[in-house]
Amino acid sequence: MKGQNYLGIYISRNAATVVCLGSQGRDRNIQGCFSVSAEESEEPNLQVLANLISQGCAERELEFSEVAVALDCAMFMQHNVHSEFDDTKQIASTIRFDAEEALATDITEVAIAFKITSSNQTGSELAVFTAQRKVLSDILLSLQSNNIDPVTIEPDVNCLSRFISQNVSVPESLRPLFAVLSRRNGYFIVPHLRVGGGVQKQSAVRTFLLSPAQSRAELLAREVPVTTGLVETDEPINCLKVFDSAGSVDCQQLSEKLGVETSGIDWLQEAAAESQTMADCADPADFAIAYGAALAHLEKVQSINFRNDFSPFQGKKVRLQRALKFASYSMVVLMLAVGLYFQLQLLQKNKYRNQLREKLGKEYSAIMLGKKPPAKIKDAVKALGTEKRRTESINKGLLSTTGKKSVSAKLTLMLKAFNKCAAQTKLNVDSISITTKAISIAGNTSSRPNTLRLRKEIEKTKLGDLKDSLETKGGRDNFRITIVPKK
Repeated sequence: MKGQNYLGIYISRNAATVVCLGSQGRDRNIQGCFSVSAEESEEPNLQVLANLISQGCAERELEFSEVAVALDCAMFMQHNVHSEFDDTKQIASTIRFDAEEALATDITEVAIAFKITSSNQTGSELAVFTAQRKVLSDILLSLQSNNIDPVTIEPDVNCLSRFISQNVSVPESLRPLFAVLSRRNGYFIVPHLRVGGGVQKQSAVRTFLLSPAQSRAELLAREVPVTTGLVETDEPINCLKVFDSAGSVDCQQLSEKLGVETSGIDWLQEAAAESQTMADCADPADFAIAYGAALAHLEKVQSINFRNDFSPFQGKKVRLQRALKFASYSMVVLMLAVGLYFQLQLLQKNKYRNQLREKLGKEYSAIMLGKKPPAKIKDAVKALGTEKRRTESINKGLLSTTGKKSVSAKLTLMLKAFNKCAAQTKLNVDSISITTKAISIAGNTSSRPNTLRLRKEIEKTKLGDLKDSLETKGGRDNFRITIVPKK
């Protein structure tokens, strides 16, 4: 099966980290990753970041089919909101009203994304994320101007939770809390973990900003108990997994303070990433967030996607429209090609017909003594057939060359008429004179009625009009019959 590449972008106001993830079945590999910064730029940072992201992908020749964006926690807010419904569609249709009531602020200028953390007979508890529409629009427009159209824009903590769920394994007996400290932000996560045969229904997440002057170890010692107290789990959290990009947290000392088993996390080992691959990434935590964003296509459930609220992704629809348009153009081209093919065939046949007609015209004129052939070939064929039969009749002596019956033909007809009545009329023929102008017959029969009978037989030959002279002499009826051909 051919694999696909997915691009994950973790974006903040001044910096971005990009991870291109190759996926083939269940196997995933890192095609490339890098970080860019716009802190020293005088132009709008988001547009500069988008340009740098596009340039970085082009320089590394990264190809991808889908893009997902992780939004830095400094650019959104997280709230706990109660809904009276437990159905996702009903919650989605009423979430703006519930959020506006809970936040006591104008909700029209923000985009909302949510997830259900728990449900019961009284409704659902929601983790609601809000971000300014203008900020999201600026990010989206900046990326789209560089031909990058993300399918999802999610909270960074959600992407980090996804990364941990997909890449970090823990023993069945442990129920961990993950604490991740990047250069700027802190994250507490109780994620979806593959622990034994059961999986937690929903992850619990919390974000906060870090100050350079703060002691990270002291911050964790203070915030971990607060976080574990807020998280509702069937069994208490019994271990802490820490990743500190600054490397300043002593896990052993922190474990002694908290009384909870504490250990570190190696992002490179968990994500099967090589140090050379990570060379262009500014922060391993940022890498994990961008990696988690690229994994968004693996989730079959509804994602925490800001785009669903303010600018739904139209890429698939556009691709479908483009595919249909291409198919339509292809069909038109195919039909034109087929039409052109048959048109060429018709032109070739017409050319051949014209050649035949020209040849036929010359031969027809020669046969028909200069006459032009009829407009229709079948009429010309019919005329030639008639001429053929006439010629055969001339050759047999049945017609003269002018088309009239020949002498031999006329004589044959006369003899047939005589033979039909000679015995009955006791016919005697004295002479027969046949010319092109007339036929003269002289003779006698035994009686006048027999002469008239002979006359009827001669009329049946239709050789022309009859003129006769009859005379009874010596007991015989003498006759002279002249036949004048009809004009």
